[in-house]
Amino acid sequence: MKVILMAGGRGSRISDMFPDIPKPLIPIDNIPVLEREIVSLENQGFKDIIITVSYMGDKIIDYFGDGSQFGVSIQYYKEQRPLGNAGALFKLKGQLLEDFLLLNADAVFDVDFNRMINFHKAHGGLVTLFTHPNNHPYDSGLLIANENNVVEQWIAKEDVRPHYYKNRVNAGLHVISPQIFDILDIDPDKVGNIDEATGNIVKVDLDRQLLKPLAGSGKMFCYDSPEYVKDMGTPERYHQVVADFIAGRVYAKNLTNKQKAIFLDRDGVINNYVGFLRDIDEFELLSGVTDAIRKINESGYLCIVITNQPVIARGEVTVAELNEIHNKMETLLGLEGCYVDAIYYCPHHPHKGYKGEIPDLKIECNCRKPKPGMLLKASRDFNIDLQSSWMVGDGVNDIKAGKNAGCRTVYIKRENIETGADVVVDSLQEFVDKIL
Repeated sequence: MKVILMAGGRGSRISDMFPDIPKPLIPIDNIPVLEREIVSLENQGFKDIIITVSYMGDKIIDYFGDGSQFGVSIQYYKEQRPLGNAGALFKLKGQLLEDFLLLNADAVFDVDFNRMINFHKAHGGLVTLFTHPNNHPYDSGLLIANENNVVEQWIAKEDVRPHYYKNRVNAGLHVISPQIFDILDIDPDKVGNIDEATGNIVKVDLDRQLLKPLAGSGKMFCYDSPEYVKDMGTPERYHQVVADFIAGRVYAKNLTNKQKAIFLDRDGVINNYVGFLRDIDEFELLSGVTDAIRKINESGYLCIVITNQPVIARGEVTVAELNEIHNKMETLLGLEGCYVDAIYYCPHHPHKGYKGEIPDLKIECNCRKPKPGMLLKASRDFNIDLQSSWMVGDGVNDIKAGKNAGCRTVYIKRENIETGADVVVDSLQEFVDKIL
């Protein structure tokens, strides 16, 4: 599969730190970020690379040459005039006859792209977007997708966003089918030339003209992953990614490696316990939770919510209403610079005979705690080593589920009862401060 690396940007926000080199050559622990990308791609079997260059492009070409010293074959498309961040794709259209990877050349990432490509092939869309939560969703573009990961809305930074939203951000890594060129009303011959009507150079914007119009078409999918992808466009973010790389956090997040997770029950651990939570207005974060989850995010552990939600089977809350409660949780966490990597919930309840219940959900399932089904699914989804992970809860069933999955367990003391947990604390904050 061909890989196109977009390396034409100026990196204006970080240019004061490195005024004499293009952004893709900025060093991460003494090695240019683009070199680290190419080495990662070569290690995964991706050797056919096209780099699009513009600003200080000759320096990039001189550094990488034909790619042979890095074990790859590199071609270049050099923009003679600015084409927008996707204009070069239309000039390369004749070479893009099969699905291809389109990646930003100035981000720090370590991703199992073969896993992402398998997802793309299984779903059969035109575009698969690598999506993840970040610690500043309030000033990022957001994607809203359905339960099948089909993108329904593309919310740009400048767009009005919902009051509550899922922390799902486009990371700038894409698998694209060449069929996308056939459905877009863009003439490749006009790209880069002067538009007679406006007098301006015809450019193509990747997000606005190629991707955003696909929202709601059923042809674009989210590939959610907790793997490491960070833009280094500001001095603050640059210093953070350098620190993460040196600490080994970048490589460790690649899903070919075993992950470790801290699984959190929801009610009584993240938010105030109110019994069966049916009203979104009753959802309130517990004191200290955002600091604790932020520390989990920074530690390298995945932060995953595991919650029984029998209110679905009981007919007291719809799936849409539950999703909105979780959107509120993700929004409130994001405003405080933290996030959860995934949410798993069990909608079932075994006891029948109640007014308004959903009969199909009144079953004995394998996911309702104390059974370990949700933890086992998360383990499969994210290659988690359960023996190196923790289950944190405020009830006996949380502890039993963790033990049944092979995790270490933490009881947040809501009652003075014996649970058999490995650790007993008064709050999530206390556990995080003690263990991490």
